[in-house]
Order: sequence, then C-alpha cells, then structure tokens
Amino acid sequence: MQLIRKIPGPLLILLGAFSLSFGGLIVKSFEGATEWQILFWRTVFFLLVVSVYLITTYKKNIFKSFYISGIPGFFGGFILSLGFCGYVFAMYNTTVANANFIIQTQTIFLAIFGYFFLKEKISKITLISIVLAISGIILMVGNTLSPGQMLGNVVAFIMPISFAVLILVIRKYPNVDMVPSQFIAGIFALIIGYLMSGKINISYHDIFLGFLAGFFQVGFGFIFITIGAQRTPSAMVGIIMLTEAVFGPLWAWLFINEQPPKIVLLGGTIIIIAVLLQFLHQYKINKG
Repeated sequence: MQLIRKIPGPLLILLGAFSLSFGGLIVKSFEGATEWQILFWRTVFFLLVVSVYLITTYKKNIFKSFYISGIPGFFGGFILSLGFCGYVFAMYNTTVANANFIIQTQTIFLAIFGYFFLKEKISKITLISIVLAISGIILMVGNTLSPGQMLGNVVAFIMPISFAVLILVIRKYPNVDMVPSQFIAGIFALIIGYLMSGKINISYHDIFLGFLAGFFQVGFGFIFITIGAQRTPSAMVGIIMLTEAVFGPLWAWLFINEQPPKIVLLGGTIIIIAVLLQFLHQYKINKG
C-alpha cells in the first residue's frame, strides 16, 4: 500500500476518477436490490478495503491514526458519507449520464472554495481549462436532463458539494492522513443504508456487484483520490475528475445500451482537451 504514495498526485486522481467511473454501470446492473440495499452492501465491502489499507499501513498504530486525523477526519468522513448516499440514490433514480454530468459541477465548487478558503490562486490556464470543461458539460447536459428524474438530479448535487468540501479539508490539512475518514464515512453510510433498507437480504448476484462496487470501484477510487489530493491543487483536482463524466456514460453506453447523443461525445471531447491542457500546464510548472 505504501507504493501508492510514490505515485504522482495528479496520476492518482486520474486513476481514482477512472475507478469511480464504473459506479453507474454497476448500480444499473443490480437485479432487484433497492438503492438502500445497494448502499449497505457496497459500504460493507468498502469498509473491508479501507480496513486492509489501514492495517497494512499503520499496523499497531491503526487506532492512533484515527486520533491523529482528529476533528478534520471525522468531519470529512461525515460529509463524504452524505456523498455516498447521494451517489447511490442518484444513480438509481436518474441516468448514468445525468448523474455524472451533475457530479462534475464539483469543479466550480472546488475552484471557488479553494480560492476563498485556501487562498489558492487560479492561473489563466486553469481558468481557461475550467471554462472549456464547463462548456463541455453544458453541451452534454443540454438535452439530457429529464423533468421526470428531477428528484434524482437534485439529490445528485449532494455529491459534488460533499466532494468539494472533503478536498478542501484535505488541502487544509495536507500532513494529516485522511484515509481514516474514509472508514468513518463508511460507518455512517452503513448505518444509513441499514436503517433505510428495512431488510438486507439480496441475491448472490447483487452481493457480488456490491463487492465490485465497494472494494474496487469506491474503495480504491477514494483511496487514490484522498492521497493524490494531498499533493494536487484544488482546481486541478476538479479538472482531472471531469474525466469521470466521460468514462461513466461510456461504460453505460457500451454495456447496458444507455446511448448518449452525439452532443455528449462532443462535450466529452472538449473535457478531455481541458484535462490535457491542465496536465501540460502542470508539467511545465514542475519542469521549470
């Protein structure tokens, strides 16, 4: 697990976004589980992978890691748990494309929060990248938001706001390992999923999907992002995370025939250009 910390921050963010992009496909593939049962079982396996990370990283000092993370870790975990709940609910009650597009408004929140609370300056190149990315999202969202899915769309906004707040906390306390907060988030989400589901008995097929979602998609995804965000500016984190909006609908298109219109592909191309522009800008800064 220590090898993860040797990977450059921006690359970790990209790997995390790639992992998270499979979320919609997995949620849509459940046979009969409700959104709250999905949340419960996904969280069970998410807690497993986070526990493995904490044990291998801290060994006998695992409880001390929670103490060190302190109030920021507890607060970040609680906020993240709300995002977990909002994510599953939104994916269950609206389209994968809708949810992914709304998630990417985190770029706006990250840049604004980073500017006001962390005093992080936004360079001209980053501003251009943000404008390009948001333009791509507007193109994709244009004809896809259905009034019939309004509740799912509204709840989806919990995700970008909670994610932006979490990254803000991570950037505010860069020397504090926030992975313990992932465990705290899992505990909160597990309790909510259990209380809301009524019963947790689901098919073995759905339990396996819960394993894929919790252990690999969310587990590794958020570990990568949490560690990578410690060494990556807030605005850049937001830009890189936009790739989730491209891959998420792509997997839904390829595997469950949720086909996006051509305007979505155009918007996705613009987002990729924005991400590449930001990567080249960061590379130039590091090289200089």
